[in-house]
Amino acid sequence: MTVNATVDRKPVGGAEELVLDPARSIRVEVTVHNGTDADRKVKTVRLSGTALALTFFAYDTTVPFDVPAKESVTRAFQLDLADLGGQATGLLPTEIEVLDENRDVLGSVETTGDLLGSMWSVYAVFGLGVLLLTIFSWAGALFALARRRLPVNRWQRAMRFLPAGIGTGLVAVISLSVLKLMAPSPAAEIPFIVGSAAAALLLGYLTPHPGDGDAPRPSTPDEERRTDDFTTINYDEAPLTERITRPLPPGGVV
Repeated sequence: MTVNATVDRKPVGGAEELVLDPARSIRVEVTVHNGTDADRKVKTVRLSGTALALTFFAYDTTVPFDVPAKESVTRAFQLDLADLGGQATGLLPTEIEVLDENRDVLGSVETTGDLLGSMWSVYAVFGLGVLLLTIFSWAGALFALARRRLPVNRWQRAMRFLPAGIGTGLVAVISLSVLKLMAPSPAAEIPFIVGSAAAALLLGYLTPHPGDGDAPRPSTPDEERRTDDFTTINYDEAPLTERITRPLPPGGVV
């Protein structure tokens, strides 16, 4: 089955972004074409938005209708988006799906949604939480590096920096989405997350050995001269007593 949709009479699925404003309702129209030899029953039309494999908003509208074999059926309805402002904001991959009575997906159409939500929405606060965790991860790794408390093994040191790298990639993806610069599609998410994780691993691998700073400091010329002023006496080799001989006076009597 194939699905075509329009929102406020604008086609969904093209290069144009789908603007979703919580301040007004939208008119959704779906056309379902049944290319099979059996009649199909549609029960629900779902509008949803996802990022990082998480669903941040979803609207299910019950619109039951039958689609005969080899035919197309069109249905339209009004959808209120009043609570969208507290759920997400920015650019998000958005999908309109048609579900049957068992809530199995019969067909869908995808687009990029431009959400005019609040900066205190669930999605934005989620990004802020990831940012704070990333800052703590970097602070912990760098503090351990400064205090020479990182593991001796290079790969263990690299793994110590890995969470901070992954967090950096997630922060970049969410920030670009909230700022409406790029939607967090899988093609965009993977390079950012994998690239930042690899950079953090490399940084951790190249960190110095925690024991490198314990080597004795080479002495300066002034210290060497002061050391030479002192004579070292080896008492093991020196005799404990010394015989003193004197010449006898004339007459041989002492």
